[in-house]
Amino acid sequence: MKAAVFVALDTTDLARAKALAAAAAPHVAGVKLGMEFFYAHGAAGVREVADDIPLFLDLKLHDIPNTVAGGLRAVLSQLTPRYINVHAGGGPEMLMRAAEAVAEASGGKTRIIAVTVLTSLDDSDLAAVGQQGPAAEQVLRLAKLAQQQCCHGVVCSPAEVAMLRREMGPDFDLVVPGIRPAGADAQDQKRIMTPKDAMTAGATALVIGRPITGAADPGEAARAIAASMA
Repeated sequence: MKAAVFVALDTTDLARAKALAAAAAPHVAGVKLGMEFFYAHGAAGVREVADDIPLFLDLKLHDIPNTVAGGLRAVLSQLTPRYINVHAGGGPEMLMRAAEAVAEASGGKTRIIAVTVLTSLDDSDLAAVGQQGPAAEQVLRLAKLAQQQCCHGVVCSPAEVAMLRREMGPDFDLVVPGIRPAGADAQDQKRIMTPKDAMTAGATALVIGRPITGAADPGEAARAIAASMA
């Protein structure tokens, strides 16, 4: 049984991305490709890597409503990812227009999720940009806004999963980066959790990058993570 993991292929190297995707695919739900790869290779490159495996296209769009909606339509005219995302901080109209654009352009095949608070940020970082209160309060505020505007779910850190599952209900997707197997280096993530603990807390899907892609044997690393979640 494949684990509910999207492997983050954070590289601009097309050949490496294809090799990593092939190695991990037997053990995971899909792959995540982000702005680095998309800017380097466009939709054609994305299709080379993820033509036959579910895709989380992590573009984190954040602009005025019309621009975000137009950008989503342009992307979805060429690709049909499982997930695509925008920043919840873009506000209610942007989220509403984004959800409408995704539903229309993908025919309901793509789920739109909103980024709440990046896992590289903590309370002191939020205070530095004028956002008061604990990160968890901001995450919940943005998750409720996203749900009200018909988004399918949010991207959140492991620290907020249990709270959001309780507050947002069983059908709201919680896609969770900041996942590190027991004993792994936290690196630049500040709010982390093990894969099994995150799923137990209520995550829908996990995003795991360097513990798999940086391993000597990425396929074996993906298999081991899947086994740890069983």
